[in-house]
Amino acid sequence: MHRTAIAYGEANSQFGHIYHAAEEADLPATMRPVVLIHGGYWTTEFSLTIESAIARQYGERGALVWNIEYRRVGENGGGWPHTGRDVIAAINALDGPVRDALPAAVADRVDWNSVAVVGHSAGGQLAVWATAQLRAQTANTRITTVVAQSAALDLVAAGQAGRESVQALIGGPHAQATQRYRAASPMEQEPFDAHVVVIHGDRDTAIPVEFSRRYVATVSARGQSAELIVVPEEGHEAFVDPRSVCNRQTIRALGL
Repeated sequence: MHRTAIAYGEANSQFGHIYHAAEEADLPATMRPVVLIHGGYWTTEFSLTIESAIARQYGERGALVWNIEYRRVGENGGGWPHTGRDVIAAINALDGPVRDALPAAVADRVDWNSVAVVGHSAGGQLAVWATAQLRAQTANTRITTVVAQSAALDLVAAGQAGRESVQALIGGPHAQATQRYRAASPMEQEPFDAHVVVIHGDRDTAIPVEFSRRYVATVSARGQSAELIVVPEEGHEAFVDPRSVCNRQTIRALGL
């Protein structure tokens, strides 16, 4: 497996790792680009390395993986809206820094019209929100699939419940920043032209599966293409375990 670090901005946390097979003989005829967005309460306690094993696995299965970092709460520029804008910039980097860094043998095989964006927990909020802001496309790519893994999809409800991690991201309690919560919440976004696959373990205690059920029902009623997959007997952290059923369901959704 070949890994390359690429900057998409000037800040220390504006970078990502590209993964793909190292040997040309191991490259599939067509490679799906997968943008991977880690979770961790939007804080600097967690980084893109928690997705490294998943990124390698997807790369071994023939994907071109872009595992991104972003500015988080606790560092300069972290918090809303800059954290979200970093993810938009990282996805837009598929048009420039990422594509430019690829060997010709890899770049020629990538299907830029079938980008997938995968986000876990806080990363799931960023994945859905950024795709909505981009209207599921960059200048030269098209996002067709978003996988939200045990994701924070209703920031308004989380803010009203006083979730400290969400308050830290937004920069204040819900009563003082109502519009900021709505603007950042995936539940409040207009439908976009990509399919959202929401995957959730039924043993999740960090974000109960009922939030994903409500998200899919709400956005589907507005015209968003979305589905829910509930995985029995697994919890919130299953998605960063390459051996888990939650991860296998993600691989299935990605067609890998």
